[in-house]
Amino acid sequence: MKALKKSLLTSVCLMLTPPVFAAAPARSPASKARPARASTASAVAERYALRCQSEAPQRDVRVQGVSLWGAKRAWDSEQELNERRSVLTSVDGETLRKAPDGVTAVRLQEGRLVAWPDATRSIVGMVLQGTNSDGNPVEVAICGTEPADDPSVDWYRIQAWNPVAQEWENPCQGNTSKPSPRALAVSGLWDATGAHHAAPGKLTLACETGAISKCVDWGYKPWAERDGKSLADLHQACTRMARADYCGNGQSHTWDGTSIDMYDSFGMLKLTQKSSESWDPSLASFEAAWAPDGATCLARTRYGQSLESIMTECPGRFSTSATAAPGDDDRCTVHRGDVSPTTALLRNRSYGPL
Repeated sequence: MKALKKSLLTSVCLMLTPPVFAAAPARSPASKARPARASTASAVAERYALRCQSEAPQRDVRVQGVSLWGAKRAWDSEQELNERRSVLTSVDGETLRKAPDGVTAVRLQEGRLVAWPDATRSIVGMVLQGTNSDGNPVEVAICGTEPADDPSVDWYRIQAWNPVAQEWENPCQGNTSKPSPRALAVSGLWDATGAHHAAPGKLTLACETGAISKCVDWGYKPWAERDGKSLADLHQACTRMARADYCGNGQSHTWDGTSIDMYDSFGMLKLTQKSSESWDPSLASFEAAWAPDGATCLARTRYGQSLESIMTECPGRFSTSATAAPGDDDRCTVHRGDVSPTTALLRNRSYGPL
């Protein structure tokens, strides 16, 4: 594979609010069970009939935050919310709310969703059972598919039922470059600490403005192999690096519009040597080395935050007892005692504080 070079953008935006759920109307004492069930079924049918018809406008025009999933943190955006919140974190491929007759599940073939048991059936229009970061159910409709540059990957146009506005809406958080983001399908799920879990039947519809999707797009496909070695750990290390999640606890330490250069132990992406409009190697320096559970060592932070504050955030994780060299001329100021810096899967350089 040719070395790919890209400018990697991440951003922070904390002006979002927790979900508010409309209370169901009280039932009259005279209501009977059968009419109530019929009414509920009718309401569900009407709701599903509205899916994928038109794209509701983005309810938050602020720049996308440093997100793992790339989804909105809440349907209502008037309060600050922790970046570990998301209106959509995972989908159960074995639980379909609406599907063609005979289709009982959707499953992953590399980076593509297929109907099961008949893979020739279209998945467009299906409604899947999803979950948000609070563990509450979310209905997710597949509205369209678009081929990616890689034939093993498809992009998906998705909508989720917004219980606040009572309408279908793109759950992905847009920004100025991607006002209506798509999603990629990735096996398993991620929790609030940023850890990946291989849960049977579970998958993540990762929005293209989030780290999970970006790392796939940058070439680190978790289902693929390089020289007989799985790229799953490299993809996970990339999600930590993209968000500057030094402690491996789900907390990012980066800002919007941050350019970084990354290079890996597999030789897929190599250190950029030539200047371009988007990157000047002479202004960059080594920042950190990365493993699936966070940084293995740091030379400095991305925006000048003190290393002491990082060590306070995750006490006992890093040590200053020795200078560690993860490779070449990259040298660290603090390092982890439980892993060798030379075993890091990924390293990055950045401009650092102005």
